[in-house]
Amino acid sequence: MKRSYEQEKMDDFSIQDKRIDLALIELRIINKYLGGISTTKSALNFFINSKNEELKILDIGSGSSDNLLAAKNLYPHLQIISIDKNLGILSNSANTLLKINSDALDLPIKNESCDIVHVSLFLHHFNEKQIEKLLKEFLRISNIGIIINDLQRSFIALVGIKILPLLFSKSEMVKNDAPISVKRGFNRFDLINVFRNSGISNYRIKRKWAFRWMIVIKK
Repeated sequence: MKRSYEQEKMDDFSIQDKRIDLALIELRIINKYLGGISTTKSALNFFINSKNEELKILDIGSGSSDNLLAAKNLYPHLQIISIDKNLGILSNSANTLLKINSDALDLPIKNESCDIVHVSLFLHHFNEKQIEKLLKEFLRISNIGIIINDLQRSFIALVGIKILPLLFSKSEMVKNDAPISVKRGFNRFDLINVFRNSGISNYRIKRKWAFRWMIVIKK
């Protein structure tokens, strides 16, 4: 299955109404039960040596930052900064240290001004050249590394994600975007190729539940 570049409704930043709120509620449920939170927690273990360690994490394309906020149960001293281009989405990231309304391709962030850059269900919204540019930006602003939590592209995942929203979702945005997200997801070759083109060699890729990739990049 070739990678799709079809636009998702979530990419329409003019949408600021209750459609966003409902979609984010359902995305939080998806992250809880379909591996979003557990994937982020597993990735953090590669960077955190103590539960009392203080790390500043930029959550780019943050949504409600629910994965990282859930991780604060294990690591209460995480400092989470939410960055999103959509103001309607950003308003849902309660309980984070700071919220920044910004385009990820043009970040107003100084060099090495955070410890970790975290992106969840974000990179699949971009084409390969844009992803390479984003990764270079993430390396510029991070001190110790990057966490990527994103989707595996497969026929099985596509069939599953077409069925689940029909049974459980009330969000038209989720029903529309979920299958597109899987088709825009990555296989291992996609990831290796984009890392090579970005000059990144120190990384680890691991399959996680459910049809997720956990990628840890260390500087």
